[in-house]
Amino acid sequence: MAQRVAVTGASGKLGRAAVREMLAHGWEVMALDTNQPAESLCPFIRVDLTDFGQTVEALTAVDDRHAGVDAVVHLAAIPGPGVAPNATTFANNTLCAYNVFSAARTAGVRNLVWASSETLLGIPFETPPPYLPVDEEYPARPETVYSLAKSVEEHIAAQFCRWEPEMKMIGLRFSNVMEESDYSRFPDFQAEPELRKWNLWSYIDARDGAQAIRLALGHEATGVDVFVIASADTVMQTPTKELAARVFPGVEVRRPLPGHQSLLSSDKARRVLGYAPTYSWRDYVPATEES
Repeated sequence: MAQRVAVTGASGKLGRAAVREMLAHGWEVMALDTNQPAESLCPFIRVDLTDFGQTVEALTAVDDRHAGVDAVVHLAAIPGPGVAPNATTFANNTLCAYNVFSAARTAGVRNLVWASSETLLGIPFETPPPYLPVDEEYPARPETVYSLAKSVEEHIAAQFCRWEPEMKMIGLRFSNVMEESDYSRFPDFQAEPELRKWNLWSYIDARDGAQAIRLALGHEATGVDVFVIASADTVMQTPTKELAARVFPGVEVRRPLPGHQSLLSSDKARRVLGYAPTYSWRDYVPATEES
């Protein structure tokens, strides 16, 4: 019998890819959002995650839609800094995360993956990173209220897993999520590398992000863990070694930076989850001159 997963934020860029990925790999999917997805690929439940009662019901049983879920993927959130006033972003994102985490616990769900953020690494890097490539090994450095909320979510998850030792909660620190339609803008980045310095010229194809979600759900473990999830390359044609030397002189480089290698390290996800990003913007946009 197929396992059933609830995907919050199923109408969003990453949510749409996650729904398709999970369906393609034999999962039964429940799409949860305030807005109905453009594609009707699976049952949809309209739910306000700031309401705990609605959240619990959405994960336990909703009429003929389902009678409970085996796993939860929580992607719903105000998606970044500056999208809404800071207090609104903090209140919405932390409350939604708490409600989903607590509702999952109430429903007996012990397998939960949620969207944390690359911003916890110190983005927008007005203060240079401690070393390159960056990874999960140094403490979170939230520089915006949005990333502060993500940091709070990781702390909440740690406590839920302490309370429920059988629970597995994996936070995926996604880079800037892109779809194929976004890649037409990438040539515009080439003339001014400073435009994308803020996240070390990184991105994640939504399809690779969905792969990471699926692998995290399938990973056999307990407790909380976090993983940086980025594409294998940068958004730039300029070699990564040159970008790092030009924009972050004096920052320790801990390993060779061949070609266009990403400066957000997904090595832990590769090693532990088996993550293997396969999509690159270079396959969709004609080559441009290196800057």
